[in-house]
Amino acid sequence: MANEAHPCPCDIGHRIEYGGMGREVQVEHIQAYVTKPPFDTGKAVIVIQDIFGWQLPNTRYMADLIAGNGYTTIVPDFFVGQEPWHPSGDWSTFPEWLKTRDARKIDKEVDAVLKYLKQQCHAQKIGAVGFCWGGVAVHHVMMKYPEFRAGVSVYGIVKDSEDVHSLKNPTLFIFAENDAVIPLEQVSLLTQKLKKHCKVEYQIKTFSGQTHGFVHRKREDCSAEDKPYIDEARRNLLEWLHKYV
Repeated sequence: MANEAHPCPCDIGHRIEYGGMGREVQVEHIQAYVTKPPFDTGKAVIVIQDIFGWQLPNTRYMADLIAGNGYTTIVPDFFVGQEPWHPSGDWSTFPEWLKTRDARKIDKEVDAVLKYLKQQCHAQKIGAVGFCWGGVAVHHVMMKYPEFRAGVSVYGIVKDSEDVHSLKNPTLFIFAENDAVIPLEQVSLLTQKLKKHCKVEYQIKTFSGQTHGFVHRKREDCSAEDKPYIDEARRNLLEWLHKYV
């Protein structure tokens, strides 16, 4: 059986402790988790959280994985101190909760993090990777900030919008075939619009048999059946960063 039956299992790592290889810092008005690469490359990646917040072990695990491949990674608290969604929360209240956390209204935080990466980490080339809620945020920043060299949006919810194609730099979109949150019809619509209008490099990959949250599961949580797909998606993510950042 692929992945989990839960409709939004981004939180699977929530049950297992993962201390992380990085450290927490204060970046102007927000907190953030930063991991340095084995050697300085002048490259950095902003890793954007899902609904379970910047402290989720899964997200820090992915930030550490990316850092190990040559990037300073930073996971900012884009909820700015507001409580993240909790796995045991009442899902009937989720739509109202989500209204208070708009993934497209993060410019103030993005500006602060970009400044930090350039001034404190001496980053010259910057990319963005986001999961779920963060995938929507990556789509947003790739349409607004030309200074991002590349972006990877991982199962970011796709809405029918006229400006979904206005990407300023290369963007990789990763989706799951059996995603209860993102219907394949939405992926198809995004594909059509990008093919018709997009003027920069992009790629859309949909992984067979997978469900929402599959890419940022920690190793302990990856079943044998799903591991090849998870490994491929992570490899694609890193290859995209290596190619364009």
